[in-house]
Amino acid sequence: MPTILYLYGYRFFFYTNENNEPMHIHVQKAEMECKYWLDSENFEIKEVFSYNMKVKDKRMVKKIIFEHFDYIAEQWQKIHKR
Repeated sequence: MPTILYLYGYRFFFYTNENNEPMHIHVQKAEMECKYWLDSENFEIKEVFSYNMKVKDKRMVKKIIFEHFDYIAEQWQKIHKR
């Protein structure tokens, strides 16, 4: 589970054994967790699931993902060798 970003208490990471899924990022902070799929061609993200997250937390996570979109996609490619 490589962590690629740690910002504002949120940990952004991948599982290395999820090769059958589209590009995505897991995010965790305390008892909160979520997962977003990333569409690099259209610069879009889609929430796959969230647990214990308030609207403001989701907003912050989305903001961070968009600010670091290229870096996250780069790391995904590197880790998953696609």
